[in-house]
Amino acid sequence: MKKTILFFGLSILCIGAFAQNASRKTAILNHVALYVVNLEKSTAFYKDIIHLDTIPEPFHDGKHTWFKVGDHSHLHIIQGASSVVPHDKNTHICFSVPSVEEFITILRKNNLPFENWAGEKNTFTLRVDGVKQVYLQDPDGFWVEVNDDKY
Repeated sequence: MKKTILFFGLSILCIGAFAQNASRKTAILNHVALYVVNLEKSTAFYKDIIHLDTIPEPFHDGKHTWFKVGDHSHLHIIQGASSVVPHDKNTHICFSVPSVEEFITILRKNNLPFENWAGEKNTFTLRVDGVKQVYLQDPDGFWVEVNDDKY
């Protein structure tokens, strides 16, 4: 009898979880892919400066690094671009950190330039909602915003 009740209870939980996922009407972000010239440099940037954790990638060909950026979201770095090309700051990815001031210390320690939204060097933007943000570029010139984790 206990096995029947346990089985019935687990079945209801599984059906409920399936129904919840099936009824979701919005998409969730799976990944963002960046095509880069030098995988080693880009991997080091996102691992050592942005402090993202790598996750297993299925290709094992030396041309991919995957990072976890959320519960169901990844950043894929893919080697193969022939050159670094200019990117507009309006097209950027953003990461939140506990303290922008501490993050700026990391940037200065690593001699990495950063700026505010207006392009003023070595300073941050203070948004109207009190969030501090800085902008920098990865080794391939992709813009990265880093802001206070206020949400």
